[in-house]
Amino acid sequence: MKSTNKTFTVALLVFFGSLGAQEIIQDATPEVKVKDSVVNSTRVKVEGVAAVVGDFIILESDLDREIAQLEAQGADLEGVTRCELFGRLLESKLYAHQAIQDSVLVNELYIQSLVEQQIQGILGQTKGDMEGLLKFYKKDSEEALREEMYEINKNAYLAKEMQDKVINEIEVTPEEVRTFFNEIPEDERPTFGTELKLAQIVVIPEVTQEAKQAVIDKLNGFKKDIEENGSSFTTKVLFYTEDTASKPTGGKYTLNRKRPRMVKEFRDVAFSLQEGEISDPFETDFGFHIILLEKIRGQEYDVRHILIRPDLTQEAIQKAKDEIEKVRKMLVEGEVTFAEAAREFSDEKETKFEGGQLTNPITQDFNFELTKMEPELYAQIQDLKDGEISPIYQDEDRINRIKFKILTVTDRIDDHKADFAKDYLKIKELALQDKQIKAIEKWQKETIIDTYVKVNGEYRDCEFQSNWLKNQ
Repeated sequence: MKSTNKTFTVALLVFFGSLGAQEIIQDATPEVKVKDSVVNSTRVKVEGVAAVVGDFIILESDLDREIAQLEAQGADLEGVTRCELFGRLLESKLYAHQAIQDSVLVNELYIQSLVEQQIQGILGQTKGDMEGLLKFYKKDSEEALREEMYEINKNAYLAKEMQDKVINEIEVTPEEVRTFFNEIPEDERPTFGTELKLAQIVVIPEVTQEAKQAVIDKLNGFKKDIEENGSSFTTKVLFYTEDTASKPTGGKYTLNRKRPRMVKEFRDVAFSLQEGEISDPFETDFGFHIILLEKIRGQEYDVRHILIRPDLTQEAIQKAKDEIEKVRKMLVEGEVTFAEAAREFSDEKETKFEGGQLTNPITQDFNFELTKMEPELYAQIQDLKDGEISPIYQDEDRINRIKFKILTVTDRIDDHKADFAKDYLKIKELALQDKQIKAIEKWQKETIIDTYVKVNGEYRDCEFQSNWLKNQ
């Protein structure tokens, strides 16, 4: 492959590597040309068709694309057979097919915005070479490329929604957790690595009223220019918004009255508008916004918004830094406990009333497994002894441009064999995963029987875990 194609391959994999679709890496001479491998009796040829699952087909070339994709991502395929990878393709098509049968709704605006983000992201990595991108994809036009990318994303979305539908309502009772744990032979019980409990104190520079008013005035100016002079709201988004997630789609979001999305203040304003109306500036934790309501479709509202965050003064930044230095000095000199200081001085609402204790977002408890900790957090605490106070770190998040924090290790649990009392939440998660796997296996077994499945050629000799050949 030429170097240009290698560049595009890397860029494409960044955005499509986790979609589970097979149309990402194009063969030089595909044997069958079918839109997203969907069966169409007027143009499907037998040659090159490896399998049919419901309304979808899998081509011989699809598996080669999957392998090339995984290898380009650096996946270790040693010991993984073609049959196992082929089984994965069969599963993805089974989910997508059944999603269509169950009338799973596709969020078209979400898919379109995803395609737009992917195209812009790829072009950003390839210096805007749309012609080269079309050549790599073997497409005659940008419209044809977008259509194919839409189908790829849509079917990946359907498969994911269907799998979630199968397992979403599954729960485990405490008794099921205990039974699961007791059925694991003692010498086979998992070992959990070293775990830490961490606490932090965060001081955030205060935004002045003058800075807030400057943003309100700017947003009012945008509103006036759009309403009185016919300026484009979308153009204002592209030039001024600080919401990087929605910038590629012109600030667009789709809200549903029955499925809360965005913070309450944002939803309340959006749902109070009439079509074509622009809101007055309003504040959320993220900054100040104005919203344009474009379209109401039943329970769904298509909106665009502009987000601007007030500037921080150097005086406010220095004041926050002085404050946390004072708190750290008090802790080091033993004038106050970390928990007391957090409750009195920390600006982080999520942790201050817990004495600064951090919650693990994955396990929802206070324990952080050392080997699975986020690299940035690990770097800040790796050398801390129990009870020691970290240096002051300058940090940022989605809401705050600048914040200062100090951390401490409040408890340490060395690596150990699973203990039901100590590790209940982790064991519960393992029990839930086990129950979900069994539910998926049951669903697949029943759905395969009720779905038209045809496996061709050499793949009929595969020893699948699932009954794809319907001979069991």
